[in-house]
Amino acid sequence: MKKKIYIIITLTVLTALSFGMTSSTNDVPIDIPTKVELAEMQRINQQAIIDSINQYHQIELDEFLNAIGHRESTNRYDVVNKWGYMGKYQFGRSTLRGLGYEVSKKEFLSNPDLQEEAMLSLLTHNKEKLQKYIDIFDGKTINGIYITESGILAAAHLGGQGSVKRFFKNGRVFRDGNGTKITSYMNKFSGYDIALN
Repeated sequence: MKKKIYIIITLTVLTALSFGMTSSTNDVPIDIPTKVELAEMQRINQQAIIDSINQYHQIELDEFLNAIGHRESTNRYDVVNKWGYMGKYQFGRSTLRGLGYEVSKKEFLSNPDLQEEAMLSLLTHNKEKLQKYIDIFDGKTINGIYITESGILAAAHLGGQGSVKRFFKNGRVFRDGNGTKITSYMNKFSGYDIALN
């Protein structure tokens, strides 16, 4: 909420700056910008607004990734669980291959940048495959769970796209090997404004 308020304040300040030529009580003459100068001021202000929005989305995405990484591995890039899932986000070999990553276990565990890239690839891929469900259910409450895009993508990370589709089609709730339900991920990781392309 603080970030959203910050953006509103930023937008308000930038708007005020773009119309900042106020009259003076002392009748001090002011230079009136030319049309070209006004257009440049407007372009700079628009770019500042875009940069602020992009920064906000990056912060949200970073917080989302940090939260999932903490839940999966306490944000450790070198960890492997008893089922062989690897790294910060606990990737399986089949998921990595499906995303086009042909790397050894050692290569994957020793490369944090690769793990972050793979996670963004997976999120983008899952969003594309689940867009229909995001469009239909985002912002609705189902069985007491407030559904958001970030929650859907977190659930897909835990149980795969198919488990998310089955939940929305017939209410079936997938559990992983530890007994963790996809609905717990939908709930825990809801509300992040991650704005994936």
